[in-house]
Amino acid sequence: MVMPRLIPCLDVRDGRVVKGVKFQGLRDAGDPVERATLYADSGADELCMLDVSATVEGRANAVATVAAVRRAIGIPLLVGGGVRSLDDARRLLDAGADKVAMNTAAFESPEIVGEVAEALGAQCAIVAIDAARRTDGDGWEVVVAGGTRRTGADAVAWAERAESLGAGELLVTSWDRDGTGDGYDLDLLTALDAATRLPLIASGGARDERHMKGALERGASAVLAASIFHDGDRTVADCKRALAALGVPV
Repeated sequence: MVMPRLIPCLDVRDGRVVKGVKFQGLRDAGDPVERATLYADSGADELCMLDVSATVEGRANAVATVAAVRRAIGIPLLVGGGVRSLDDARRLLDAGADKVAMNTAAFESPEIVGEVAEALGAQCAIVAIDAARRTDGDGWEVVVAGGTRRTGADAVAWAERAESLGAGELLVTSWDRDGTGDGYDLDLLTALDAATRLPLIASGGARDERHMKGALERGASAVLAASIFHDGDRTVADCKRALAALGVPV
């Protein structure tokens, strides 16, 4: 049996961890190496690090930060932000990433997904989908460029296409729930689980272990959280103990 994963997320800008609500109002949340070490020591199964300003600023991911985090931890490391080409992906793997997440570039130039999967393996090719519920409530649309641009494209259809292109996993963030503590968008997870066979990393809205349990029950293979760990509301170990008490194997 494959155990569900608990994944703390480090949103990084200018070498510092930041956190906001719906990708806006970013505040400082500490040093990435210190945070990564703390979470790994507390039992994190994997770490996600996203350079949140790379795409908007039109630059590559800050690989020096990736390398520094890699030296500090021994758990799998998923890195995203500013990945526009196979060379960008290779650069991140050389710096210590185990997997790369592609978001805006994958949506705008889908061939990159297949290129990364073919050259580096599907396990390295993660498509990150930021999804916002449509204003009429009928489904979700893809949001790109760090949450600044709604595309109108159906998020579930894009997930299906990402699978066909060779993606090995989906990192799905609810734009509506990000940083709110209102819980993951369970309807979104249910729709994606029904539409694809890919492992899903649920992101956006976690406040406690019951939210995590709900996401895992709706098809997520992993749950990602940031604010609850950065703010000291929970440790990874706290969440694992609580999940185990709720009957979730960890």
